[in-house]
Amino acid sequence: MTQRSHVEIKGWVARHYDLAMDLLLLGRYQAFIEKAIERMGIRPGEAILDLGSGTGRNICVMMRFLGPTGRVVGVDINQEMLQQAQRRCRAYPQVSFLERRIEEPSPFNEEFDKAFISFTLHGFEDEDKERVIANAHRALKPGGTFWILDYDEFDLDHQVFLFRWAFRRFECELAREFLSLDLKAMLARRGFGNFVSYPFLRGYVRLLGAEKLRQKGGAES
Repeated sequence: MTQRSHVEIKGWVARHYDLAMDLLLLGRYQAFIEKAIERMGIRPGEAILDLGSGTGRNICVMMRFLGPTGRVVGVDINQEMLQQAQRRCRAYPQVSFLERRIEEPSPFNEEFDKAFISFTLHGFEDEDKERVIANAHRALKPGGTFWILDYDEFDLDHQVFLFRWAFRRFECELAREFLSLDLKAMLARRGFGNFVSYPFLRGYVRLLGAEKLRQKGGAES
């Protein structure tokens, strides 16, 4: 991870990440996450890979839809957040965690119905974004969906002053570049298509779904 990124957090922020997000969205963060995950169309019994799983808060919402036969694997490099996630998800034996970088080569191959990444992809350099996307593609079953919850594309210079100031003050350089990134084109190069997009938070955020396309003849890359 380069110095241009702020997605790897430590110390107080890592220990109190959920509180920080609740304060940032004036207590609406939980409802926002629940609405976004509901849009993923999770079915009972599915397997989900959560890339950059953080404190496990999102996984607990997923488990409401997955039921006792579904499973989730959370992947994160932050030990403090992994410990929180393990405590939070201890009621779900079908949830497991792996401590590793999500841009490094993945051990998973066509095991998951869905992959999910939340407010993390924007913090990688483009070549590492490509690696994360490639890992998701490899991990998904044919026809599986990669769900990306992150900033939408918009012109920061044309937003209201307070929002422009806060974004530039607290977000990283990579996040600002992400606002103009053609993410769909990047995903398409890695074998994804059939995109769906759901806007949230006045269009500043979107949930983007990308299907792992089946190659002609049934072969998969």
